[in-house]
Amino acid sequence: MAASVIARLLEKQKPPASMEENCVNKHGDREAVETTDIIIVGAGVAGAALAYSLGKDGRRVHVIERDMNAPRRIAGENLMPGGYLKLIELGLEDCVDEIDAQKFLGYVLYKDGNGITVPFPLDKFPSDVAGRSFHNGRFVQKLRDKAASLHNVSLEQGTVTSLIEENETVKGVHYKDKTGRLLTAHAPLTVVCDGCFSNLRRSLCNPEVDVPSYFVGVRLTECKLPKENYGAVILADPSPILLYNISSTEVRCMVDIPSRNLPSVSDGKMALYLRTLVAPKVPPEVYTAFMSAIEKKDNIRVVPSKIMAAAKNRIPGALLIGDAFNMRHPLTGGGMTVALSDVVLLRDLLRPLQDLSDPYAISKYLESFYTLRKKVFRASSDPTMEDMQQAYFGYLGLGGALSNGVSAVLSGLCPRPSSLAFHFVAMAIYGVGRLLLPFPSPKRLWNGAKFLWVSVSVKQ
Repeated sequence: MAASVIARLLEKQKPPASMEENCVNKHGDREAVETTDIIIVGAGVAGAALAYSLGKDGRRVHVIERDMNAPRRIAGENLMPGGYLKLIELGLEDCVDEIDAQKFLGYVLYKDGNGITVPFPLDKFPSDVAGRSFHNGRFVQKLRDKAASLHNVSLEQGTVTSLIEENETVKGVHYKDKTGRLLTAHAPLTVVCDGCFSNLRRSLCNPEVDVPSYFVGVRLTECKLPKENYGAVILADPSPILLYNISSTEVRCMVDIPSRNLPSVSDGKMALYLRTLVAPKVPPEVYTAFMSAIEKKDNIRVVPSKIMAAAKNRIPGALLIGDAFNMRHPLTGGGMTVALSDVVLLRDLLRPLQDLSDPYAISKYLESFYTLRKKVFRASSDPTMEDMQQAYFGYLGLGGALSNGVSAVLSGLCPRPSSLAFHFVAMAIYGVGRLLLPFPSPKRLWNGAKFLWVSVSVKQ
């Protein structure tokens, strides 16, 4: 960060303006809402948490959310321990209370009928620090309630239609309120976090969105997972399977199906796929509940597994965060943890700046946001994934520091890229070694070469 930029920003600082009720003035065919400090588009996990944290710092925040009803998502149901630590840092840890959230201590990983317990390394943390699994909608509503409890946070239902751009700078947003009125809202900084289906993303950057597979979600009742407070991951052919509690009486089953092979729900082919190819692979403890659940057509839900690398904003005056900015495969379970980490980082960067009126200086200052945040690896969908699954299963089976190291990265307790890189390389070496033993025949050399090719194709 250039010293001149920081000096330019800090010398302009003045106490924030006193909070006033938003007033509306007629301007052309739209009504203009009084200027606020920061506009947030979207009140999901990222938007609501950011609104609360900035409101606590004295900012006047205007949040515009398309639908104030509780979301009915089958993603965003697992909060890793690292994400819970971010909730504590933001003062939002009580948002997992009174929603029947379940403690989440790790996974049991299954491959070919064998199971490995992979706990999160929580020994050095207080007893309340653990992952949490829950209904996403209940959690989001608690976050919204916390944000709305602050007098300087205005939470409004409305649909943002476009950004206001003047002289290549974002000055605010055009939106429709819940009655259909056309309104404009102005602020020196607009934060866009309207989710994976964002209609504002392409106004700010040109990301490539990949959909390598779809997650099929089924809600199970009257069953228990093999190990209490542990999820289950089955590395099965043709589809990995994930199971975890979403309440004290419900288990979510998620099946990852490649895009090219996605059966239709409406004609019964999806139920047939789940019955014949997936059911034989689920643990016996949930088999009966699984078979009962897939007979209910409205209980089978499908969502795309979108993957999108983070890309810098092109226009001063706005910033992307959350799933509008960066998506990883849902199988990692890291989406909410990354979003909350970004909220903490953005809050801390903005704290010394009371005056946000210079969009170019603010944009230059916030470039550090992109370099400080952490990135997450995603896996290739190459057929050699079977070898990679075997390597992953075997590597974790070594136990000790190796297993704990991988678990610390996946749980968000150790977000250092260097640790991720070390275990990734070590796993690749382990995988190639097991393919070449007991002696490197031509076929094994070829398989080892393919394994390395897939490994180095894993992208950030």
